[in-house]
Amino acid sequence: MSAPGARGRNVTWHAGGVSREARAATTGTGATVWMTGLPASGKSTIAVAAEAALIAAGRAAYLLDGDNLRHGLNADLGFSDSDRSENMRRVAEVARLLADAGLVVLVSLVSPFVVDRERARALHAADDLPFLEVFVDTPVEECQRRDPKGLYARARAGEIEGMTGLDAPYERPASPTVVVRPAEQSVDEAVTTVLSHLGTGSTAVETQPG
Repeated sequence: MSAPGARGRNVTWHAGGVSREARAATTGTGATVWMTGLPASGKSTIAVAAEAALIAAGRAAYLLDGDNLRHGLNADLGFSDSDRSENMRRVAEVARLLADAGLVVLVSLVSPFVVDRERARALHAADDLPFLEVFVDTPVEECQRRDPKGLYARARAGEIEGMTGLDAPYERPASPTVVVRPAEQSVDEAVTTVLSHLGTGSTAVETQPG
């Protein structure tokens, strides 16, 4: 059959010869943990620590950080609404592939729009892959106080336009899988909260392979 979204009549989906179950015997069961929140909310800090915890527990895991991806895969994108949506679309596709390969994918991305996060969720659901939306709920005042990259300060100085949380919108998740609050929790506590949802419910993912 034709690949979804394929542009052109000569592109078809080529099925592989290894089942997801066979890969899981080697790598474990994959999933995507999508961390969304304002800039400087603590997403990357939690994602880095969660990846390390998973690797230490013997699980294959990989971090997809929004800033890092803009150095390569998404280097051609800016920060218009349409570019932000395309950024999310590409990250969701890569996360889906890695999750299908059996990795727990930690996505750290502002991802300000509900519709784009829902598309990422639907993409995984269509492939029967677990998708956990983690809302890193840090008030904008705390984000501005932290401001490790100096983005809020530059935005207030007029050097940056379209700063999410200031002059660009952020649409809070209505029903996230997990909510963590770095202003009230330590990094270790936030990681424990997130990873506890990988071993429960319909999106069960073992913390040890096999």
